[in-house]
Amino acid sequence: MALRMDRLATLYAAKPLLRHVEPSLRVVPILMYHSIADDDETRMHAYYRTSTTPHIFAKHMLYLRDNGYSVLRLEELEQRLGYSRNVDRRVAITFDDGYSDFYKHAFPVLEKYGFIATVFLPTGFIGKTRLKFNENPCLTWSEIRELATCGVSFGSHTVTHPQLRDVGLQSLNEELVVSRSTIEHELGMAITSFSYPFAFPEHDATFKRLLRERLQLAGYTNGVCTSIGRVAASADRLFYRRLPINSCDDESLFEAKLMGAYDWVSKPQALWKAARGLFC
Repeated sequence: MALRMDRLATLYAAKPLLRHVEPSLRVVPILMYHSIADDDETRMHAYYRTSTTPHIFAKHMLYLRDNGYSVLRLEELEQRLGYSRNVDRRVAITFDDGYSDFYKHAFPVLEKYGFIATVFLPTGFIGKTRLKFNENPCLTWSEIRELATCGVSFGSHTVTHPQLRDVGLQSLNEELVVSRSTIEHELGMAITSFSYPFAFPEHDATFKRLLRERLQLAGYTNGVCTSIGRVAASADRLFYRRLPINSCDDESLFEAKLMGAYDWVSKPQALWKAARGLFC
């Protein structure tokens, strides 16, 4: 197994230090899941894996239940954080890419514990019949409608899942507007949440301003990205940070992420993105 420095630093440096710091009651972790399946990702470094086995996912949800966590919808975050309400032991749960294993493996566990979640759909890969994205089968519209009646929230993950920084203005608008209108047409309800696909270019201030403007014009009121960290009252409501979760998150690392011991990763992550941006 490859040496994982982020895990070592989190469990043996950041987590012990946090025990001597007064915990903040004004931050909320947003968990970022993708596939809930027994995918073989052993050839991939743990940091980059996106699959969580059903067994591990069930253990994560059990941990939340046993430790007194309640789950917020993304729409509730801004209101709760903005009005000085105690958000201790609150968490939000999200799933990117709209994979069908959410229906089979994740939702039954969420329903068991009375938890809610938001699933972000790349609408170009969602159909009346089963389509695939990244070789994984996706949800169908009939499954999505059924899940919506059971309390699952849905948001846009664009149409074709491009790196939006690399597309032109017309394509950017289409990815934002068409995906939202498609979901609204299929579900008959307003869609206000957006998830940025791929690594979020947080170092590119010009693009962030453009994207924020276009998201607002398209009708979105909240959004999430792949930048690491938890959400505070000062957070940009269209670019909420999240905590990436996968099968390598055993209870000790999962707990550390929830308490904020993984937030330090955001700084080297941002520096790495900025460095790559100079040459890409």
